[in-house]
Amino acid sequence: MATADSRVALSLGRQLESESRKFNIGTPPQPAISLLPLEESPNRRFRFLRIFLCVLAFLYLAGTVLGGIGLGWMAMHPFRHPISQGEERNARAAAQQEGIEFRDAEITTADGSTLRAWFMRPPGANGNAVILLHGVSDNRMGVYGYGQWLLQDHYMVLLADARAHGSSGGEIATYGIKESDDIHRWADWVENNEHPSCIFGLGESMGAAQLLQSLPYESRFCAVVAESPFATFREVAYARFGREFNTGPWLGKTFFRPAVDVGFLYVYFHYGLNMEKASPEQAVATTKVPVLLIHGLDDTNIPPYHSDRIQAKNPSDVVVWKVPGAVHTGAHEAAPEEFDRRVLEWFSAHSSPPTTQ
Repeated sequence: MATADSRVALSLGRQLESESRKFNIGTPPQPAISLLPLEESPNRRFRFLRIFLCVLAFLYLAGTVLGGIGLGWMAMHPFRHPISQGEERNARAAAQQEGIEFRDAEITTADGSTLRAWFMRPPGANGNAVILLHGVSDNRMGVYGYGQWLLQDHYMVLLADARAHGSSGGEIATYGIKESDDIHRWADWVENNEHPSCIFGLGESMGAAQLLQSLPYESRFCAVVAESPFATFREVAYARFGREFNTGPWLGKTFFRPAVDVGFLYVYFHYGLNMEKASPEQAVATTKVPVLLIHGLDDTNIPPYHSDRIQAKNPSDVVVWKVPGAVHTGAHEAAPEEFDRRVLEWFSAHSSPPTTQ
């Protein structure tokens, strides 16, 4: 009997064990597999941030070096606009119609380049001559209108193409470093060929800056007028970077300053030019030539504070006229009658060369 009962108990135990295995009775529950992504560790996020910052630094460094070199090259090689045959034909025809003597002029620079200009003498010339200087990437046609106006007031005029501009020779523009001597040679040409009572100068933008930089080397100017000049080449580089963002020069002095420095270094080592010397504000510091600066208050290309800086170097001999509503080299368009009056009165009031320099 006991044996039979034990067999029944053993059979029942085996059956229960089999059922427990079938239904996982008595075993701990297994964790469910999650289909959600695992949370990123802090180390992985830091590594991604480090890579991102390294990429940004590389792009900034590459942009600074390549951008600085590219901008330096472009500054030295501005787009050239030679005088067309049609422009010259029209200018000669207009002069002939008004009885104005019209002839070509040439000089050779210290480095052997040939610079070209037009010289015009009106009927009943007053004995005074004006050298007219244009802006960057322009040519003598850019100041041809001023030449016509001055001819009507009986001034002889010389309209010159700057080096590396128009029909003049020269491989690179130097923004006053070499052009200051070029202007001195143009004054020699006028003096030797026309013997004027006075030589005046009128320049715009780049031409204005070059004119001011010629003053330490050229004391024969009775007076000059410079519209929209830059104070220094470095300062105008800062302003150009900020112009597109309406930030003024501070963006160029901060974020883009390394690119400006690279550009200056490139020009120095490749062309042997120290662009820090392109500085009208330093050039006027000791001049006795009367200087009239004209600057539009809406000039975003070369902001009007550049003229303030120039005047601050020599307030006794430099006068500034700021023109409301005038953009870059736009004073005549904004205030034509006042422009004509101020310039002619400036020339008339200074009808003899300075006695000391």
